[in-house]
Amino acid sequence: MGEEGTEGTVHLLCLATSSGVPLFCRSSRGGAPARQQLPFPVIGSLNGVHMFGQNLEVQLSSARTEDTTVVWKSFHDSITLIVLSSEEGTSELRLERLLQMVFGAMVLLVGLEELINISNIERLKKDLRATFRLIDSFLGDSELIGDLTHCVDCVVPPEGSLLQETLSGFAEAAGTAYVSLVVSGRVVAATESWWCLRTPEAVLLPWLVGSLPPQAARDYPVYLPHGSPTVPHRLLTLTLLPDLELCLLCGPCPPLSQLDPQLLERWWQPMLDPLRASLPLGPRALPSGFPLHTDILGLLLLHLELKRCLFTVEPSGDKDPSPEQRRCLLRSFYTLVTAVHFPPEPGQQEKVEDTAHHQTQVPRACYLVSGTEEPGTGWRLVALQLGPRRLLLLLSAQSPSHGLRSLATHTLHALTPLL
Repeated sequence: MGEEGTEGTVHLLCLATSSGVPLFCRSSRGGAPARQQLPFPVIGSLNGVHMFGQNLEVQLSSARTEDTTVVWKSFHDSITLIVLSSEEGTSELRLERLLQMVFGAMVLLVGLEELINISNIERLKKDLRATFRLIDSFLGDSELIGDLTHCVDCVVPPEGSLLQETLSGFAEAAGTAYVSLVVSGRVVAATESWWCLRTPEAVLLPWLVGSLPPQAARDYPVYLPHGSPTVPHRLLTLTLLPDLELCLLCGPCPPLSQLDPQLLERWWQPMLDPLRASLPLGPRALPSGFPLHTDILGLLLLHLELKRCLFTVEPSGDKDPSPEQRRCLLRSFYTLVTAVHFPPEPGQQEKVEDTAHHQTQVPRACYLVSGTEEPGTGWRLVALQLGPRRLLLLLSAQSPSHGLRSLATHTLHALTPLL
């Protein structure tokens, strides 16, 4: 299994379907934004072969060369997105979900009406610039994983019930049911209505907040790709502590001025200690001192029905491989087990065989061992699914292969109360 995201280039193309006019092109190399652009003849050829297939009623969705994977996807017969990746180990699943997130980001910040009824190409190009920061964060090496799993990145605060109670009270006082606390793009706590938001907006909103430059307060117009793609809402954000923001989703009311310092102080001044305790949870996700086996180098826990996940590569930060490599390994392993081994996730559109026919053969666990069985070489990956929860672990080379399933089962039972 290659390490997805290691040195390579990703090009993302957006074109108007009817005319083939490029609307934008974004690129990354080695996980960092790049200025490299594809030549126009190449863009025309990629779009032309897709249109040629459509004219023959053939749907061209993906193609592979020796070192590049290409995926095409059209939305509403109006926007065509094409992504090319030469990153090692890149899967079609990952690129398909990337394109879904990119279009969701376009709807979130521009609105569906402007994308499906294109009356002025140049104006649309200008409007789409507002999406570049968010889209570039999908192409780079992010510490989040919601772009791939389509689940909300969460953290588990040490005093979650207290924060939840305060958040609900503040939401009532502010006059909106949709409120959340976000640290570095991950949800710390949220009201029941916020948790009822559907994919992709449930993933995109905290990701957007985490991608924006620091600001004390914002009043940001957003569309909800699933819930309200043509009528904008307002996303209000208030910085309580560095990297910790209070987010409100609302209509015309309340005005930002109504959220005065006195209201914030009344609800959140007594909560300063729990809020400060939430700050380190960005990359760690789990409370300090949570018991994890010392062989665990990283984990991904998904609740497939709630569409939430916990993702961390920092249980043992002083060991090899590096955090960046750990993220790449877990992302690659997730695409492998999702595309090949485990049953399809609720709400996903990927093509699958008739699972009803194979229900008796649904796998519950799988593992991958790299290197030899000699201590100190390679790494171990194990995935386990029980009910709606799926756990992926990255383990050190010292972890014996025969004990992987037992360790994963014990870890999943320990994490179950958290998600």
